[in-house]
Amino acid sequence: MLRLTIIVAATKSNGIGQNSQLPWRLAKEMAYFARVTSLAPTGCSNAVLMGRNTWESIPTKFRPLRNRLNIVLTRNTGLDVSQRGSACIDGSLEAAIVRVHSEPHSIHRAFIIGGASLYTEGLALPPSSVGFVDRILLTRILSPAFEECDVFMPDFLGGTQGTNGWTMATHDALQEWVGFDVTEGVQEENGVEYEFQMWVRQP
Repeated sequence: MLRLTIIVAATKSNGIGQNSQLPWRLAKEMAYFARVTSLAPTGCSNAVLMGRNTWESIPTKFRPLRNRLNIVLTRNTGLDVSQRGSACIDGSLEAAIVRVHSEPHSIHRAFIIGGASLYTEGLALPPSSVGFVDRILLTRILSPAFEECDVFMPDFLGGTQGTNGWTMATHDALQEWVGFDVTEGVQEENGVEYEFQMWVRQP
């Protein structure tokens, strides 16, 4: 059964954006995102699910994200996503999940890539759902704090109440799942410190 994976870069206070853009410029982190969401066995591809604002935040020349099925969730059926490559529109997360499972070409993995409301909706799917989110690939932005963030993802760990059923996987497990070597520990790029993490939960 195909599960959903959230992939996101977030500060320690779960900030993910400012003025509809990323507050940081991290080329290595973006390369990691591209490789994780693109890598699939021969004959398969991955799907990336996103809201309209996330779609529009991607520079025109880079969308649709190549070598991936782009599914834009919006009720605006007039939105043009047909520049080139593989992209389509669905009106709900449920419809997008149905599309992923009914694609004529085999979908290897499906990723939710933003924004905040879609992360919230995905995390709320029940364990019985075919679209249950059982994994979060989190690039944790450690410093600076980026206090100017005005968009936040849900605190999936439940704040001070514990880990809310989530467990941080080992770095070896992260590498095994993504299928390539990933730099371990805290990294620094353009004055920003961050770390690649993978969190998992059981249905």
